[in-house]
Amino acid sequence: MMKAPRGTQDLLPGTVETWQYVEEKLRDMSARYNYKEIRTPIFETTNLFTRSVGETTDIVQKEMFTLVKKGKDEYTLRPEGTASVIRAFVTNKLFGNPDQPTKLYYMGPMFRYERPQKGRFRQLHQYGVEAIGSSDPAVDAEVISLAYSIYKSFGLQKIKVVVNSLGDAESRNAHRDALIRHFEPVAGELCQDCQSRLFKNPLRILDCKVDHDHPSMKTAPSILEYLNEESKAYFDQVLAQLDALGVAYEVDPTLVRGLDYYTHTAFEIMSEAEGFGAITTLCGGGRYNGLVQDIGGPDMPGVGFGIGLERLILALENEGVLPELETGLDVFIVAQGEKEVELTATRLLQLLRMEGFKADRDYQGRKFKGQFKQADRLKAKFTVILGDDEVERGAAALKDMTTGEQVDVPLSAVADKIRELSEGAGQ
Repeated sequence: MMKAPRGTQDLLPGTVETWQYVEEKLRDMSARYNYKEIRTPIFETTNLFTRSVGETTDIVQKEMFTLVKKGKDEYTLRPEGTASVIRAFVTNKLFGNPDQPTKLYYMGPMFRYERPQKGRFRQLHQYGVEAIGSSDPAVDAEVISLAYSIYKSFGLQKIKVVVNSLGDAESRNAHRDALIRHFEPVAGELCQDCQSRLFKNPLRILDCKVDHDHPSMKTAPSILEYLNEESKAYFDQVLAQLDALGVAYEVDPTLVRGLDYYTHTAFEIMSEAEGFGAITTLCGGGRYNGLVQDIGGPDMPGVGFGIGLERLILALENEGVLPELETGLDVFIVAQGEKEVELTATRLLQLLRMEGFKADRDYQGRKFKGQFKQADRLKAKFTVILGDDEVERGAAALKDMTTGEQVDVPLSAVADKIRELSEGAGQ
């Protein structure tokens, strides 16, 4: 028997409605903050990700799905959303729009070759936003506020916002030199990845999952100790804006993101719910002031975040805040009789659908009893009963499946009667 590839999942009816609910709320929150949707290709040239995400990151070194090379170009299934959005921003010259920042959101599948585990898949789904074209600290705070508001809008309570500053280039270079001096004496005790990163990108060592308990991690120099005056002032303004927005947060000087393009603000939102698992991060993001220029555009700043939808749904389930989603039909037509009954059922079904009702009928030649059972399984609110006698009279029997009450209705008035009864039940 054929199975779905390891690390992927089929989203079937009964489950996909949860995803639709989540996606609808994400679109609504995006609109409130004036972010517009952008859709980019699922694959891009490989060097887009090596240049933007960073050659020393786990994503580039271990997790990318790179396609078989055709001709001189090499393509990779997108492992994250920011690089593609920035590439589209540059390609389509959105930097020329008079209204900046350009505020975009995306939603769709990403691909990472990693060990599948709870809430983590090789084909994952991500929602994210990018605000490109402003260096105002208020935009950093707005982006964090949007992410925080999204989780709150779903009813999640046990979440924590953690922020840090990675500083500007001068601050990071000073911190980089301090990290090399700190880790070089114990480099032989660290994993191979950390040893290879020591002189290329020592900040990545702080994000290592293998050596996170090594004593040197606890005493590593903090980036906050190396922020110059400009970077300190910027971070202070971000925190002041978060205070003004009413977003509770913690400053964590050990927070580093797993992508190389971040500058200044970095943040994560974590679940603090019991039983959620060892990996508590729900969302991560930050500022990336040099990325647009690295990809071939003008020197324009940007800030954004990404939310894993699998992780979001897991958090909703864990806190028990997923609502009961209505998946049933408005009406099911129960029909049995001669040819004219079948044709009447077909015409009435089409009419009801065009009137806006979710409607269906039997296509298996079941008897009345079997059709009523099918209507129950489909959670139909009403059934319209048609037989030879009803069709001859130009009427139908309309049954409320909740109360069991049944009335005769002219065929021409079935839609209006269902609407009348539905509105009455809602009062």
